[in-house]
This record gives sequence, structure tokens and C-alpha cells, in this order.
Amino acid sequence: MGFLGVVKKPHVVCIPYPAQGHINPMLKLAKLLHYKGFHVTFVNTEYNHRRLVKSRGPDSVKGLPGFRFETIPDGLPHSDDIEATQHIPSLCDSTRKTCLSPFRNLLSKLNDSSSSDTPPVSCIVSDGVMSFTLTAAQECGIPEVLFWTTSACGFMSYVHYPHLIHRGLTPLKDINYLTNGYLDTTIDWIPGLVKDIRLRDLPSFLRTTDPDDIMLDFVKGEVQRAKKAEAIILNTFDALEHDVLNVLSFMFPRVYSIGPLQLLHNQIPENGLKSIGSNLWQEQPGCLDWLDSQKPNSVVYVNFGSITVMTPEQLVEFAWGLANSNQTFLWVIRPDLVVGDSALLPPKFITDTRERGLLASWCPQEQVLNHPSIGAFLTHNGWNSTIESICGGVPMICWPFFAEQQTNCRYVCTEWGMGMEIDSNVKRDEVESLVKQIMEGEKGKEMKKRTLEWKKKAEEATYQDAFTLGKS
Repeated sequence: MGFLGVVKKPHVVCIPYPAQGHINPMLKLAKLLHYKGFHVTFVNTEYNHRRLVKSRGPDSVKGLPGFRFETIPDGLPHSDDIEATQHIPSLCDSTRKTCLSPFRNLLSKLNDSSSSDTPPVSCIVSDGVMSFTLTAAQECGIPEVLFWTTSACGFMSYVHYPHLIHRGLTPLKDINYLTNGYLDTTIDWIPGLVKDIRLRDLPSFLRTTDPDDIMLDFVKGEVQRAKKAEAIILNTFDALEHDVLNVLSFMFPRVYSIGPLQLLHNQIPENGLKSIGSNLWQEQPGCLDWLDSQKPNSVVYVNFGSITVMTPEQLVEFAWGLANSNQTFLWVIRPDLVVGDSALLPPKFITDTRERGLLASWCPQEQVLNHPSIGAFLTHNGWNSTIESICGGVPMICWPFFAEQQTNCRYVCTEWGMGMEIDSNVKRDEVESLVKQIMEGEKGKEMKKRTLEWKKKAEEATYQDAFTLGKS
């Protein structure tokens, strides 16, 4: 239209993979784009839309002027149980096979000229593992950027899954390969990664004996399609992952580190955007008030994220490890944390730790990790939790569960000097020992120092972007 009429805003459609750890960073990015002048359509699945309404109320999905929510089905059978993350392999298989058509229809609706209050879609930002959207983008002539919500080292590991398959390193020949030392095989040929990285440090989907494994096939397909995007963006910063980002920039047309997103998000002034949240579980009130009553650096924060599950025996080992450490703790226990059972803690544990422990079902994690009373974070090493811990200056005790959490753990503990790893076969004595070390020992003090150094580098990485953001 130019001078003949009103110039419409650019319109970005943001579509995360339908799990908590993917929705959170995508929503931060969407809010930043809205603040910079974009009209935003944020696309959840119908299942997660219902979860948001239940956890945050109906107003949570009303949006704001120029920021609207839409939904598409995920293709899985309807479920009335909306307190749990869906089965990841089934969800991956379903989204790639069934979501293209409803997403294509949504784009057509958004581009309907009769919808005068909505500008035509000018770009798509899709989760890196929702690459079916590239087909719709190409059909509509709309540029698309893929947002991989992993670390750069995790993404690089996924990029080399086809090479691992070609070299016969996965699928595993026998289930015994999980315990006979095979996973300690050094992989020294992935560019940008440390040369002594082991198979066990790479994303866990390779630990299968099934040549038709859904996740192995899914990841291979997603990384092969990634080169069709206009660009790849990652929630990281150059100082943290310089070597791997440098190599990725030669492998893909455009690769941008845009993080840590939460530091940029925090620069948005209060204009209604801050009220738009994404927690799929209802936050338990009182966590921050309780932390206010604790001494600085005195609390161990325990949260295994939105997908990790454990056995009842592992839950008990963690519980007694925390109890026997005699440290104060805040422990988030999701309703679906324990496999096939409710998360029941021993009554004696509850009694023994009543004066120095707080149990919650969910909490505002970023605020917790930035609270001065937090001294350490017992984590699954999901990338959101890892980078949030870095931004909070909080050292980590690491118990990776699946996906690239193993890769993140390796870098946190060995390359970045910010954490210590718990054996996957968790035992209370080891939990007790590591908690004491990180809270009271010399090694813990050194890790705290290193984490604060990385926190400063994260702030420096976003300073210029924040300055620009403030001037927009």
C-alpha cells in the first residue's frame, strides 16, 4: 500500500513443539517479536490449549491486540487426562504425519482477505522438530525460520545422527551394549564438539536396538529438512558455545544465537505482555515467600522438568539423599513424575524434613533460580533449565534423563565447570555426598565462582541486544 494506505505490520506465526520445554522459549521469542512491532499468532495444540486454560484460567489464551492464540489438533486420540505431558514418541510420530493439513488450513484462514484486522502472514517461526511446517511455508511462498530449542552442542549432535547410523554405531546390535562399556566409545569426528565426547554423551535416542525406532527416524528426518529453512536460531550465546556455533554457520545458510532469551525478555517493559504465560501446570503459591525466609545461598532447588519420569525406588533414593545431606531444599514434584504411580514419599522423610524442606507441584522456575537464597540446582539438564541456571548464577547437580540432556550434562560438568553428575542408577549416598559438596565444599565454591563468571558473560552477550530493544 505504501503512501496510499496504512502499512500493515509484519505477521509472524509461531508454532512450538507441543511440550512445556519447547513452548516456554517460543513464547518468549514471540513476545519479543510482538514488542518489536510484529503481529503474532501463537499456535498451540488443542490438548495444550486445554491445559493452559486449566492451569492459568480462560483469560490466559485471550491474547492482546496484535497477539492472538490459535490451535491445531495434534492427531492423537482425545484424552481427558490433561495433567501430563503426552507420550513423546507417539506425539512426534503424530505431529509429522497429521499436522500439515490443519496448519495449512490455519495459514489460509489467517491470510483470508476478509479478516481486515489481521495482516497477511509474512513469516513463520517453527520449532525445529515441527519441520512439516516448511511444506506449508513453501506452498504459500512464506519464509520460515526454524527455532531449535536445544543447546548448539545438542543440535550438532542431532545433525550427526545420520552419520552415526551410517557408521553402524546405532541402532545398537544388542541390548547388552547399554551395560558392556560400548557407550563409552569415543566419538572424535563430530566437528565443533570436544574430541573426547562419548556415545553416552550424545542424545539418548541412539540407545535403541530397533532399526525402525520412531525417535531415531524422527530426528534423522528433522535434521535433514533443517537446511530448507531460511535460517536456524538457537537460544544460546557465542561465548558459551563458540566452537560449535562457528561450525554450524558453515553447515547451514544462516545460524543465529539469540539467547539467553530470558535476559532479553526481562527487558520488555510492563505493557500486558508479561501477563501472557505458558506454564501447563498450575504454579503453587508461596514458593517465593518461603524462599524470602531463607538465608542467602542456603537452599537446594530440585526440579526434573516437565518430561522426566522416575521409578518409585529412584524417588525414595533422591528423598533420603536430600534428607541425609541436612540441607534446606525446595523440591518440585509433578503429579506425573513417577512412572505409572503417584509420587509418594516416605512418611518419615516428610516428618524429618518438615522444618527445612518445601514440596511443591510446580513453581515459577526463573524467579526461583534468581532468588538469592538458592545455592544449587538439582536438575535434569533440559536446555531451558540449564541456561536459566547459568543466568541465575546457580551451579548444578546433574541427572540427565533423555534426549540431548546427556550432552548438556557433559558440557556443564566437564567443559564449563558448573556442575557435577549423578549416576543414572541413583543412590542416596551419592546424592547426599554431591549435595554436601556443592553446598559446603571447596569444589562447590569453585563451581559457584565459575557459574557467576558465565552469568556475567550471558549478560554481556545480551547487553547490546537489550540496548537495541529498549530503543525500538
